[in-house]
Amino acid sequence: MSNGFLRASSFLLSRHASPQPSLFIGVRFYASDSPPDHHHSQQDQRCPGPLNLYRSMVKQGKLQHDVHQEKVAFELEDLLVKLGQYEKEMEEYHKNLVNWEKKRETERRKLLLEEAELKQQSGVWGETNSGGSRFLDKWLSRRRRVNVEPGVGKMVSYLNREKKLDSVVGRQPITPVAPKGIYLYGNVGTGKTMLMDMFYNATKGVVRHRRRFHFHEAMLEIHEHMHEVWKNQIEDRTVTSSIFSWIDNLPFDIKVKEWLIGEERYRQEAQLKHILPAVADKFLVDRQANKTGASLLCFDEIQTVDVFAIVALSGIVSRLLSTGTVLVATSNRAPEDLNQDEMQKEIFAKFVSNLEKNCSNILIGSEVDYRRLIPNRKTDQVHYFSPDDSDFQRKFEKTWCDLITHSGGVIISKTIPVMFGRSLEVPESCNGIARFDFEYLCGRPVGAADYIAIARTYHTVFISDIPVMSMRIRDKARRFITLIDELYNHHCSLFCSAASSIENLFQGTDEGTLFDLESLKLRQKVGNYVVMF
Repeated sequence: MSNGFLRASSFLLSRHASPQPSLFIGVRFYASDSPPDHHHSQQDQRCPGPLNLYRSMVKQGKLQHDVHQEKVAFELEDLLVKLGQYEKEMEEYHKNLVNWEKKRETERRKLLLEEAELKQQSGVWGETNSGGSRFLDKWLSRRRRVNVEPGVGKMVSYLNREKKLDSVVGRQPITPVAPKGIYLYGNVGTGKTMLMDMFYNATKGVVRHRRRFHFHEAMLEIHEHMHEVWKNQIEDRTVTSSIFSWIDNLPFDIKVKEWLIGEERYRQEAQLKHILPAVADKFLVDRQANKTGASLLCFDEIQTVDVFAIVALSGIVSRLLSTGTVLVATSNRAPEDLNQDEMQKEIFAKFVSNLEKNCSNILIGSEVDYRRLIPNRKTDQVHYFSPDDSDFQRKFEKTWCDLITHSGGVIISKTIPVMFGRSLEVPESCNGIARFDFEYLCGRPVGAADYIAIARTYHTVFISDIPVMSMRIRDKARRFITLIDELYNHHCSLFCSAASSIENLFQGTDEGTLFDLESLKLRQKVGNYVVMF
């Protein structure tokens, strides 16, 4: 049975139970009249460490004790302690780095101006009289050839200048040795995301700038940053660009100024020749706000679904690790097993080597899928209705009406922004509650960006008319699983009406069953408030 099927079906299965955590891993349950603040709100006080929190939840009966999970919590707790000291070292490092960069830029412009002054004094770019002799013209021509940089011109000039700067300013400060991150992998439903989130929440107040991404969200942000870098590159090629403004008022001839602009442009292009490092530098955006200290990237569900994912992850993760970022990641697979289709072998090998060098690979060895353990206890707030119940559609409609009435609002149609300047029409919504049918969300050319926009905007989502899925609607099934991914990742409540029981939802036989969903390399998800009607 595929991971895609397991994840999506367990998302639906698990939520007809108690609204309090009980034998579930990484699940937050919320009553329908008290939706979660899923916009990553943080507590005012520092959260307990992952080990203490885990043991506390076990003691309270919210989690079932698992020796494998406890071992991982211990490793994360140890990393948390190391990050406290690393933060202080990185804070000092960033202060030195800022001073070094300022001094280097000052000296670099000083060298450029000295070179420009020599060119100005040599007069090789000066104007000649129209009546000048041929002898003088020939002499000036020879002088021009003598003053051309040897080799490949601007590249040699740039490298020579950088070498001089190294001797004048010194090399860039050395990044402190970062503690090893953690790459956590194992079977679906064993608590990887829960443990990572416990750790991430505990780093508030310890690590100044940190990010947490799910795979789909990270890939979309990479695309967005790449587009931004490309756009800026085009704008900065113009002479009127702000990066050349300091040259305008210099007391040089126009030809010397053009030379300066050419040197500046070459330096910029040399630094942006490889776009992924530039994108990586934007990943931890707090750096742009001059917030210095350690950097932490928590990456949920690393996977390599295509060539772009391999190339992008390799370039960006390698850059972040080389600049002192600590990585904590989860995946269903060991690093060496991520690339089952053997795409871009050389790039992938470097990526795995970087992970092994900078992260401890930890297998969470539990064979228990806690998301499949459904408590018998039920409450009035959460129900499970079999599709065989002839009254299920009425109950679905009643639940929708009751929530809308309770919210005290009016149902409206609304347009919400999506990444890359796109937008999505939401047919029915009211005070954080939205309703769609399956075809609208999964039968059209929409994707992760649209689903993330929905999940960020609405705390509760209703989806009606979900069909039994088979190979005939494989693309729709793929979109549905991505939708479930994002609703889960943003802690949304989900209400569904479907054509079959949960267990049979992915077992349609029209043109074949969905045996190949494993190729999606998606993990099992658990929803925060799902009722299947």
